[in-house]
Amino acid sequence: MYDVIIIGGGPAGASAAVYTARGHLSTLVLDKAPNAGALALTHKIANYPGIAEELSGKELLERIREQAIGFGAEFKHTTITAVDLEGDTKYVFTADGMLESKAVIIATGSKGRNRMLPGEEKLLGRGVSTCSTCDGAFYAGKEIAVIGDSEEALDEVLALSRIVSKIHFIIPRPELQGVAALPALDNTEVYFRTRPLEITGDQQVEGLRIKPNAGDEQLLNVDGVFVFLSGSKPGTDFLDGQVPLDGEGFMVLDEFMQSTVSGVFGAGEVRRSPVKQAVVAAADGAIAAMAVDKFIHRREHLIPQYK
Repeated sequence: MYDVIIIGGGPAGASAAVYTARGHLSTLVLDKAPNAGALALTHKIANYPGIAEELSGKELLERIREQAIGFGAEFKHTTITAVDLEGDTKYVFTADGMLESKAVIIATGSKGRNRMLPGEEKLLGRGVSTCSTCDGAFYAGKEIAVIGDSEEALDEVLALSRIVSKIHFIIPRPELQGVAALPALDNTEVYFRTRPLEITGDQQVEGLRIKPNAGDEQLLNVDGVFVFLSGSKPGTDFLDGQVPLDGEGFMVLDEFMQSTVSGVFGAGEVRRSPVKQAVVAAADGAIAAMAVDKFIHRREHLIPQYK
């Protein structure tokens, strides 16, 4: 019987483990793909607070995990097959057997689109990005492409336009979802009804092949491709209706990352958040961990770990 089982070992789950283990709660982190999450695949990070040098997402995640292990947390690479979260004892069924805990933190992140562009997965973190805040500064003065079909994509274009020299804004649909009209876009060429075909390059992005609805294929010579296509959903399917979710599959959580199911918490991209950043996920994990500590010890208030 563990005090807490954390499902997901990304920045939210690993950071939660730092806090629960340091708070002397027996902690087990279950992760089916330790090196396949969004942070682990990020090639270069330069804006994580307190880390001045550039490092990969995998290196940052390994540091957080090592810190959690140093405090006594256990990490296990396994696949979740089912959960039973409705009673006082939480049961997590894995490919390796059944596990029990007093509390559970869901930190499974989000699932990508069902179909990626040719070259997208290979060059993710090497010129392909899904976060302008994370990677935009690396393309200062360069030419890039943004692929998107929503208001989120437009927001990212507006942010990137202040950094790069030129943007090719590729919109597969006749219009952007949730956007009545495009504002004036400096240094941005817009392509409606245009399909992205392939991101080209060997070790780094070298170009993007596109096909307008009425026209021939083109090859855009760009240094980076930012992808903001609809389809990323929280990885909460395995909860099987045991925890309240909103219409898009996000966990319904209070300010302490707690669901309405006693002893069940969430952190990171399983909750609805306007900003998707590793540091935000880590903060979620810390809050959830301190809420778990409060829950297990039946305290009235959270006790922050300042020392």
